[in-house]
Amino acid sequence: MLSRPLLLGLLTFALVAGTATTRAEDATAQCGDSFAPYAEVQIDTQPRLNLEVARTPDEHQVGLMYRQSLPDDGGMLFVYDHPATEGYWMHNTYVPLSIAWIDQNGAIVDIQDMQPLTDDVHSPAAAYWYALEANQGWFMNNGVGIGQYVTLCLGA
Repeated sequence: MLSRPLLLGLLTFALVAGTATTRAEDATAQCGDSFAPYAEVQIDTQPRLNLEVARTPDEHQVGLMYRQSLPDDGGMLFVYDHPATEGYWMHNTYVPLSIAWIDQNGAIVDIQDMQPLTDDVHSPAAAYWYALEANQGWFMNNGVGIGQYVTLCLGA
């Protein structure tokens, strides 16, 4: 029979290992949620952004340009079918934004603030599969940081 400390240790390991596997598999989920698409950060408060999704190069190029505002809980998710390293700029973008770059497993690899109507290129610290733009300060105001995980629900 296993001792109580050993049993608790094995149970803790199983929960942590199971969470990591689930998190990696569920970085993009078909949630079937009526509020999809959305992004939810996997921390205690589970902050959520309602998303517009940009999947094509043309949609990536336009992004949030020409918008005069963005809802407080709104954002745009740029989806790539391969690891990307390209930077982002704010050409013709009127709303101050923050951007989080997210790897294939849903981990945030970098977050930067971007000023409106500038052509400064913001390059991520690491390759990414998703870029998530939100109102400037959204990540900081919600306690979201590098290394945290995001579940991306892209709808049915």
